Amino acid sequence: MKILDFITKGATNILGAFSNDIGIDLGTATTLVYLSGEGIILCEPSVVAIYRNTGHVLAVGEEAKRMLGKTPGSIVAIRPMKNGVIADFDVTEEMLRYFIRKAHPRRMPGMPRIVVAIPSGITEVEKRAVKDSALRAGARSVILVEQSIAAAIGVGLPIAEPQGNMIIDIGGGTTEIAVISLGGAVYACSIRVGGDEMDEAIIGHLKKAYNLMIGERSAEEIKIKIGSAWPLEEELSIEVRGRDLITGLPKFIRVTSEEIREALQAPLRQIVEATRVTLERTPPELAADLIERGIVLAGGSSLLRGLDKLLAEQTGLACFVADDPLTAVALGTGKILEEPKFLKKISLASNF
Repeated sequence: MKILDFITKGATNILGAFSNDIGIDLGTATTLVYLSGEGIILCEPSVVAIYRNTGHVLAVGEEAKRMLGKTPGSIVAIRPMKNGVIADFDVTEEMLRYFIRKAHPRRMPGMPRIVVAIPSGITEVEKRAVKDSALRAGARSVILVEQSIAAAIGVGLPIAEPQGNMIIDIGGGTTEIAVISLGGAVYACSIRVGGDEMDEAIIGHLKKAYNLMIGERSAEEIKIKIGSAWPLEEELSIEVRGRDLITGLPKFIRVTSEEIREALQAPLRQIVEATRVTLERTPPELAADLIERGIVLAGGSSLLRGLDKLLAEQTGLACFVADDPLTAVALGTGKILEEPKFLKKISLASNF
């Protein structure tokens, strides 16, 4: 039996040597895939369209997102990730399998090793669900890393140094806030508030103020085009189309950036409060470093206009949006794969 195990392990290692390893930012809204040696090769919505009766997958990613809110009764388009964790195990597995096969085509022999970024606040059961899904989807081995650590590595923060670095990664389902020193999070805070909560706030505002029902895609479009966390030099407006809740007929209105900003106050307050709590619990020596170094913002939702100004005003610290905040976590998983100093540290810390 020991000889068989040795042969099996050896075969796995040989196959692994010829495979291209993969880093995955498994986000609530978007999944990014980093292929070792090539960089980010996939950036697609975390959406799967399935047949309601059979559960058979019809489409994944961008094609499935186009179906959101527009499917007949026999088809349902769903987002299997909710608040950064798996809400539907089977569908997430199918989605992962699709992304792995697309990033790691059959012409490449072997099975890939995969680094997956996860929220810091998830439970052991949720960690196990992510790991099992990746293994069943075709991974040789799986290493889990906290999103805040991956984001900090991705934006180039000197996290291995004995000094404080603070990062706020605002994604679709979660906001990850961490103060990092010597390669680890000294204090981390994870709240299940992000871009999705902002979209829901916009939907709720239009429903209450105008009796207008809109879908997730329309809310996201409004947020991207005119949403803001801080007053704009020139306020914007946009025409919104939806269904009148009273008459049931199609209806369109025009909304302004001022009222959308007011609608976003609730989720923004939660992000600001979580940031303050993190700063209050940061050791004094590291807090002193933050005065000089400031706060770095990453994640797609950090692109909300004026969010850096709001956090700077509320914390008294300089805030900077990363050069490419959407790809920060995925780039971090790639650096973990390709740089031994990161991989060794993360592997030792990943005892899931």
